[in-house]
Amino acid sequence: MHLIQRMMMKYFLSIAFVFFSWAGASAQQPFSGKPSGSQNMNNGHFYGRILDNTTNKPIEAVTLQLTGSKFDTITKKVKNVILATVLTEPNGDFSLESLPVMGNFKLRITAIGYADTTLTISFGINFSKDNAGGNMQDKMQKVMAMIDKDLGNIKLAQSDNTLATVTVTSSKPFFEMGVDRKIFNVDKNIVSLGQTATEVMKQIPGLNVDIDGNVTMRNASPQLFVDGRPTTLTMDQIPAEIIDKVELITNPGAKFDAGGGTAGILNIVLKKNVKKGYNG
Repeated sequence: MHLIQRMMMKYFLSIAFVFFSWAGASAQQPFSGKPSGSQNMNNGHFYGRILDNTTNKPIEAVTLQLTGSKFDTITKKVKNVILATVLTEPNGDFSLESLPVMGNFKLRITAIGYADTTLTISFGINFSKDNAGGNMQDKMQKVMAMIDKDLGNIKLAQSDNTLATVTVTSSKPFFEMGVDRKIFNVDKNIVSLGQTATEVMKQIPGLNVDIDGNVTMRNASPQLFVDGRPTTLTMDQIPAEIIDKVELITNPGAKFDAGGGTAGILNIVLKKNVKKGYNG
């Protein structure tokens, strides 16, 4: 009753005009689908709240789009148009104002992570029925209550659409810069398949390989390591398929033997879980 009393003064003149139009329309001819004075009254108000159907918590920033029929004065036809678009408040409340009081409306509700919902709503005003019987004051109070409609709590269901499993794969770059060494990853090098370590060294910048297969670094022969330890193997005895990466250590630290001279150390890191053997 308090709501009706507050709205009575605001809508008194407009509602009076509506009822006079009803009387004239009902006395002369039935509604023809074209706009009349009553259809031009944009005093309708829908409001409500959007909640999660599982947690009953309000949902913020839900998009509500209201569509309805409107008479086009140019084409002289009734067409569906968007009447209002709003977003819900942090507490889930929404309000759609200044709406025509006649006809049915489609309320489309969309939110990220929730299934789209479409409702058919109306103010429930019937010109012919509401104009029959009763006094003018009762009719005005009845209509004022109808044009301010609470849609209540509208609950949205979470969407069942889930992303498929995504597998992210990456490959190591050919060249990496370490703290005290340059690292060349050769395990993905197709050129090295079926070759020996000598052919692999030809692909690495900073190394020189002569026609006899001798490897030099900084114009001197480096000390050859395999998995961080000195070895007596030669380049031709190490198959390229078992090499994971090659490390060029130009300034060996204290943990390495200084026997490498000024050239440094050439460390060949082999692939794990691979049987090591000599090249036939």
